Amino acid sequence: MKVTVRYFASIREAIGQGSEAVVTAAATLGELRDELIARGGAHAASLARGRAVRMALDQVMSGETAALHEGAEVAFFPPVTGG
Repeated sequence: MKVTVRYFASIREAIGQGSEAVVTAAATLGELRDELIARGGAHAASLARGRAVRMALDQVMSGETAALHEGAEVAFFPPVTGG
């Protein structure tokens, strides 16, 4: 299936792009994250399992088990604080 992946803040800076269309066999957000990590390079470093990464599916904060669907919008971003 095809999904749109958006990257924000330091993840966007590291990967060097704000969004991309991805063709994936992943069924969940966690599986998609693992596919992106498997690319290596900046994707692996930015989305690594040891790093705190928040995810959203169709603009709703979601966990690793959230089911993907054709045309979904997925966002990855680091936790942020304000003050």
